[in-house]
Amino acid sequence: MRRRTVTAGNLEEILQATAPAQPTEQQAAATPAAAPPRRREDHGLRTEFEFELPRGYVDEEGTVHRHGAMRLATARDELRPQIDLRVKENPAYLSVVLLSQVITRIGAVTDVHAGVVERMYATDVAFLQDFYRRVNSEGHTRAAVTCPHCEGDFEVDLSGGRLGES
Repeated sequence: MRRRTVTAGNLEEILQATAPAQPTEQQAAATPAAAPPRRREDHGLRTEFEFELPRGYVDEEGTVHRHGAMRLATARDELRPQIDLRVKENPAYLSVVLLSQVITRIGAVTDVHAGVVERMYATDVAFLQDFYRRVNSEGHTRAAVTCPHCEGDFEVDLSGGRLGES
């Protein structure tokens, strides 16, 4: 069996080559317009989660961005970093690549790539790693905590809401 080395550059080629074929304009025009396209039904599944970074991402202009959003990871998001050459050279880079794929925005920054995550403070990356784990394995952003003074147990929402907000 012959192995094929895949780089991040030709991954998109492979994904496009194996994707289901889209109908051409002629094929679409030849098919009768039977039923209107189905709308996606809302099954109550939350796919994007807001967060607030502990320190914040500082962009090239010096603007601090603290509020952002992360979407649920797909199987492709989990698999794609495994063939990334940067991850193969340094397995610790896996979380940088993975986070860059699932973070949809940080403040006004909507093009979140590995370079953005690389420039984040370590505390923010650690927060995002924990946030990713909670969202994708537990399906929510709540954490059980114990008050150090009264030892009462309660839940807090890690997505960044302030006390008293709902």
